[in-house]
Amino acid sequence: MSRANRRPSTPIALTGTEQHLSGRSVLPDTAALDELGQVCELITDLDEVTAASRDWWPIALHWSLHGAVPRRAGAVARPTTTQQVAQIMTICASRRIPVTPSAGRSGVCGAAVPLHGGIVLDLTGLNGVVAVDPISETVTVRAGTFGPDLEDHLRTNHGLSVGHFPQSFEISTVGGWIASRGAGQYSTRYGKIEDMVVGLEVVLADGSIITTGGAPAAAVGPDLSQVFIGSEGTLGVVCAATLRCHRIPDYEQRAAYRFDSFAEGIDACRKILQAGATPAVLRLYDAVETARSHGGDGTECVLLVLDEGEPAIVDATMSIIAGICTSQRSTDETLVEHWLEHRNDTSALQALTERGYVVDTMEIAGPWSALPDIYHSVCTAVMEVPGALAASCHLSHSYVDGACLYFSFAGQPSKSSAGSAGTAGSSETVSLVAFDQLYRQLWDAAQGTVLATGGNLSHHHGLGLNRSRFVAAALGQATSVLGAIKDALDPHGILNPGKLGLHDRFGPIGWLDDEAVNEPGRVSGPIDGATP
Repeated sequence: MSRANRRPSTPIALTGTEQHLSGRSVLPDTAALDELGQVCELITDLDEVTAASRDWWPIALHWSLHGAVPRRAGAVARPTTTQQVAQIMTICASRRIPVTPSAGRSGVCGAAVPLHGGIVLDLTGLNGVVAVDPISETVTVRAGTFGPDLEDHLRTNHGLSVGHFPQSFEISTVGGWIASRGAGQYSTRYGKIEDMVVGLEVVLADGSIITTGGAPAAAVGPDLSQVFIGSEGTLGVVCAATLRCHRIPDYEQRAAYRFDSFAEGIDACRKILQAGATPAVLRLYDAVETARSHGGDGTECVLLVLDEGEPAIVDATMSIIAGICTSQRSTDETLVEHWLEHRNDTSALQALTERGYVVDTMEIAGPWSALPDIYHSVCTAVMEVPGALAASCHLSHSYVDGACLYFSFAGQPSKSSAGSAGTAGSSETVSLVAFDQLYRQLWDAAQGTVLATGGNLSHHHGLGLNRSRFVAAALGQATSVLGAIKDALDPHGILNPGKLGLHDRFGPIGWLDDEAVNEPGRVSGPIDGATP
């Protein structure tokens, strides 16, 4: 059933309205609030605004438990039409008010955090399906539509599906998928979100409304849709999208295999893709994750396979896979059912956070030739960080030339009587600076190693605030091209400032440096790359 009033989920208990990070805040004055309030619903209640100023960024969950969000907006604007978004952007551009587009707020990199106050542009009011072309198999949908509502409408009324099922499916929106270049768990068959986009409706920083794409293929210069896909609200506000969809499949096959090593499993996945087989699900787990979630003695790696569609195509795909994995041990395919039942469970993140652990995931992609080295090097680098407790990985999305490796890591800072922020249920206290330092060290080790061994910066989580400091290293000389696009489309820098490693016209944001003491409301040190 459609839920027009669906709202973002709450990641973890929020016990106050403080701000953990420092930096310049630009808050709308009374005149600006009055003007915005004439356009759409405007929220200024402190508790509501504070709650709307965060997402699922794991380190920020620790701050929430101690009464702080990363930064707090001055107000939340909730438009219901593209025209209202255009009016809001016109007002904010004229007054140089920062605007942070937001919807499901399920991102895990801090992309929805309003680093310089301003307003949070809550797009969940732009929801619902606009039109369906059942012959061409496309759907036009507003950006604030949550995944379940889109799929329910397509399946119930048209027998169609977009086939985009990220782990955050229940709590994420179409616009969020597009903003982060998201990937669904069936992407090996149906592609990532950028492969599904036919065209976009976008509001620019000055309030202009443009449309991009709209045809199956075009040769009218560069694909402008791709400029905005993955831009995380820094180049424009995506208000609607036309997506490719397909008939609901009525045939499915499953299989599971065990390998003696992760490298052997990676090679099998490579051979499967390069043989032309593209099963909807092809997920390989290392020995640590296999033992934790799929049984085993900690020495085997399990490969889960699921395909759906036309029987002849599915049977051929599964036959190719069986031939490539013929020397491996076929195992109980009910492991696939178990994965399907638990694939979207994020309760462990909250539970571990409440127990005082630093936990996060990092998804990257790399060429097949580099993946074994990336895997080994990253796990080794993470475990060399003082306080690290675990590092593991699975392969989640595959292509002809490479695949996505999805790392998980955890650590716990040492307890000390110093500091004012205690871990839950502990008689000793751990300063939040210790959590921040460990988090940064784990990420520096993992992400730095990925870039040094041939992997990319992100596969589908996006960059947000957390990964901004790595952008220059990842893009090299092309960083200036991204900056030039930003300057051209948003000359005043009001759209989601401080993200994507772009020049921040509102100045640096204080998070952490080696000598800073970092507690709610007391932070020094700029984030790397965020220069005035």
